[in-house]
Amino acid sequence: MRLDRYAIISTIMLFIANGMMFSVHAHTHLDWGICEKQRIHLDDGDSFSCDKEPIRVLGIDTPEIKHPDHGIMKDQPFGQAAAKRTKELITAAKRIVIVRGGKDPYNRTLAHVLIDGRLLGGILLKEGLAYENISRYGDNGLPVFALEIMEIARISKKPAFMDPHLWRKKNRKK
Repeated sequence: MRLDRYAIISTIMLFIANGMMFSVHAHTHLDWGICEKQRIHLDDGDSFSCDKEPIRVLGIDTPEIKHPDHGIMKDQPFGQAAAKRTKELITAAKRIVIVRGGKDPYNRTLAHVLIDGRLLGGILLKEGLAYENISRYGDNGLPVFALEIMEIARISKKPAFMDPHLWRKKNRKK
């Protein structure tokens, strides 16, 4: 019986979603935890905080919403829709698992987020509310999740908005 990559990845993610710790390779254990949805404060489509831990969702980039403190003076098209969809998914979730993959320059935790066993980034990619950014930033030591994101991005329709990375360069006020 031959299993395809998607089936293997899905099985591994189910183990994580069910709270089992495993080793990605011989010397690396995943740094993960469960975040209760009532402890989450949403920022936009790809960032939120769990208690006081700021989290940036790995593997994707959603369109921007207005953040004057960050030099973003207006919403990018589809920014509010991405933020709304992330809120809906988190609000409806029974279990939210955070799989940490380091810190970004703003000291946010970079993490893959599993909503009831499904990658938040994958859901947003499938729905056309995000671009993948693994090809720009790498896998952050979490190659199985990166492979899942890349495969979903490959088979998903291109979003109807400008890549947020490029949009920020064009629209951010210093």
